[in-house]
Amino acid sequence: MRGETPTLAPMLDMRPVGYVIGLLVAALGAAMLVPMGFDLWWGNPHWTVFLETSIITLMIGSMVALACHGGTGRGLSIQQTFLLTTLVWVALPIFGALPFVFGATEARIVDAFFEAMSGMTTTGSTVFSGLETLPEGLILWRSMLQWFGGIGIIVVAMVFLPELRVGGMQIFRSEAFDTAGKILPRAAEIARQIVVIYFGLTLGCFLAYMASGLTGYEAINHALTTVSTGGFSTSDASFGRHQGSAEYVASVFMVLASLPFVRFVQMLGGNAQPLFRDSQVRAFLLVVAALVAVVALYRVIVNGDNAEHALREGVFNVTSIITGTGFASVDYQLWGTFPIALFFFIGLIGGCAGSTCCSIKIFRYQLLIASVRAQIGRIHSPSGIFKPRYEGRPVSEDVLSSVMSFFVFFIVTLGIVAILLGTTGLDFITSISGAATALANVGPGLGDTIGPAGNFSSLNDTAKWILSGAMLLGRLELMAVYVILTLHFWRT
Repeated sequence: MRGETPTLAPMLDMRPVGYVIGLLVAALGAAMLVPMGFDLWWGNPHWTVFLETSIITLMIGSMVALACHGGTGRGLSIQQTFLLTTLVWVALPIFGALPFVFGATEARIVDAFFEAMSGMTTTGSTVFSGLETLPEGLILWRSMLQWFGGIGIIVVAMVFLPELRVGGMQIFRSEAFDTAGKILPRAAEIARQIVVIYFGLTLGCFLAYMASGLTGYEAINHALTTVSTGGFSTSDASFGRHQGSAEYVASVFMVLASLPFVRFVQMLGGNAQPLFRDSQVRAFLLVVAALVAVVALYRVIVNGDNAEHALREGVFNVTSIITGTGFASVDYQLWGTFPIALFFFIGLIGGCAGSTCCSIKIFRYQLLIASVRAQIGRIHSPSGIFKPRYEGRPVSEDVLSSVMSFFVFFIVTLGIVAILLGTTGLDFITSISGAATALANVGPGLGDTIGPAGNFSSLNDTAKWILSGAMLLGRLELMAVYVILTLHFWRT
């Protein structure tokens, strides 16, 4: 009616989001005391940096949590969940970068944020060189960032993304526990089970590395970055210093970390059958085995390598790239053009949903193939009924639509990021491989600059900011970030 005041949509309550982020930032500040103790143990005066940054981070996180505590009475809405999922991965790298800014690296803000974002997203790209000369606590902090990111993305993939219907993840909604309407309480329960399994895998990896000849310092750092499929190392040579049995150890635990953690939770409950019946687990292991065989045969036939060395390098490097870990034991660009092209594309495969892995992931390729087969059947037999199926069950249209949208957005985003990197002056190989490695959270790119024998330190600042944003997009499955950039999201 005339004269009435239009009703405004209620403002989004940010207090629940701020409360959770404040608690996580405070927890990150408390975690800084671990590398501080490490530096004290090694007699490094660098421990004071971690004490200072820990106090700063703890105070800010605690104050934010206290200020937002009044809005925690109800569960999270969909809008709040989208914001929380994205803002956590922005806030934690900001504070995680502080030891790099004030510490021995004295990194500029862009470099410190790039390193912290690479750590939290378990990408593994680095702008630091001379790692052997850095304080032990600072190296441990890089590894811890990746370990935290690995735990965090498992919880996000098992609890939040299925609920938010992102990228087809809703197909695992019933499997990853019923979280509807009670996201945070259920997340806490699942997180406790994940932490037990995650600690167990990390401890097992540490002991196995020790048995393979690594020192305690090398073993703990590599255990943290292997189980998180992160790829940070204690040396500029990455795994080039640890060739031999340690490569097999790394390969085993990279594969274990690439399997769905919901299956490990079920195993912890006494039921191991779902792990062996999971179609994405079987498909992932089959793809890895096939790629290893191809690379090993290529090394023997074309490069003249001996069988054991070819198999070991094939197992390690294929597993490292397909899982998105990003360790490198050799510069595989020297093997020839075929391995270079192969490694570029296998980095876009990824592991299983609900793991520490990144990239597109096996289940989406399975659904894509199922959809294509159904479409071919319809073309061949127009009167027939062909329905895409996954693990014997029909796949709903919303899941297929979500998966197809993910593929389209991934390819479009890859092109946009590559073009943006090209406008900063980077060459084609560096631009396209940099975009791919950031979006897929793999680590090394291709070429002399960012390849397995280089790092990202020489890139210009604009390129580093672009890549940092691409890491965030890739780690959160693209759509979780894109949604909050739309006007419709804020109007709802």
